Amino acid sequence: METMTSQAKKCRGSLSLFAILFISAQSFAQKPTDTKLEKMPVGLETDYALSALPPQLRPGATVYLLDPAKGYYIARKGSNGFITFVMRTAWEWAEFRNDVITAISYDAEGARTIFPVYEAAAAMRASGKFTALQVRNIIIDRIKKGIYKAPAKPGLSYMLAPVMRVYPAKPDQHEVMTMVMPHYMFYAPYLTNDDIGNIPDGQADFPVLVNPEAMFLGKRKAPYGYIIVPKGEKERAKIVADNKVLLKRLADYRSFMKI
Repeated sequence: METMTSQAKKCRGSLSLFAILFISAQSFAQKPTDTKLEKMPVGLETDYALSALPPQLRPGATVYLLDPAKGYYIARKGSNGFITFVMRTAWEWAEFRNDVITAISYDAEGARTIFPVYEAAAAMRASGKFTALQVRNIIIDRIKKGIYKAPAKPGLSYMLAPVMRVYPAKPDQHEVMTMVMPHYMFYAPYLTNDDIGNIPDGQADFPVLVNPEAMFLGKRKAPYGYIIVPKGEKERAKIVADNKVLLKRLADYRSFMKI
């Protein structure tokens, strides 16, 4: 924890608070030279995707896996309305990388309104017909036209996996970090940090409002905002301890997933 805190202080000037508190001591920020995605081993991808959910929801969840040549497909049909998958393309940043790997889950409302954006981004990338910038521009245009809509009611995305490899800042910042930050994301379409009293710009404290596409759509016009609430320190430690085997498998698969 002391190592993490020290690194966080060094990064405070450029990273948002919701990320800097939990950056792993084994973070890698290099930009990859090869951006071609490879298929994750099915068992590993499935287990990692399911780790985003609390244990009681995993047996009934629908699991999506990624075929880099086609996009997402249903590997296991669930019954409780929740879906889970591993995100490999953060479309808002308009670059194709091979070192973004993050387990995300959604309830039924998120599956209906938010996941289709990830599906489209993955399918466009897989086709090889679009640049990363074109993918972002197409999605932004579809949001403006109302093709992709905001959640119609309150809901929740669980991101409780023991590790994630993500962009921790805004789309004009391209550092990618390996982080230990299991957290909850509550849907907050069109909301701002001012609305929840977390100012300036979400830097004060948790909870924090995160909405990357607001940079392109404008304030109070971006439908996919989230209020981020992290797990407590003891809960994070338990999640890491309970997932030692999964963490080793992920680190063996890609060294940048090591914490």
